[in-house]
Amino acid sequence: QVQLVESGGGLVQPGGSLRLSCAASSSIFNFNAMGWYHQAPGKQRDLVAVLTGGSTNYADSVKGRFTISRDNAKNTVYLQMNSLKPEDTAVYYCYGFSLGVNYWGQGTQVTVSS
Repeated sequence: QVQLVESGGGLVQPGGSLRLSCAASSSIFNFNAMGWYHQAPGKQRDLVAVLTGGSTNYADSVKGRFTISRDNAKNTVYLQMNSLKPEDTAVYYCYGFSLGVNYWGQGTQVTVSS
């Protein structure tokens, strides 16, 4: 059973930065896609950023502020979040898609507040 474990969430002031990490229990080469979603209270889970093959895609709301990257040797995907805004407050979930199966991490809370 593949597991995805997120870390790096927390409380940060507006304008600050955080880096989220998602460690996979197997090689990330096995995944067709990996990325991050977020879900604010009372809202649906929305895509933030995704790596598919050699391409990356971002939600319009985070373009220019967030960067997704991967370290194949560590089987880890990262989300660097800069210039954070209060509206970025949400639970952030790591996502992976492999052989027709969706995998989710347990989520990590990001709170942007002064």
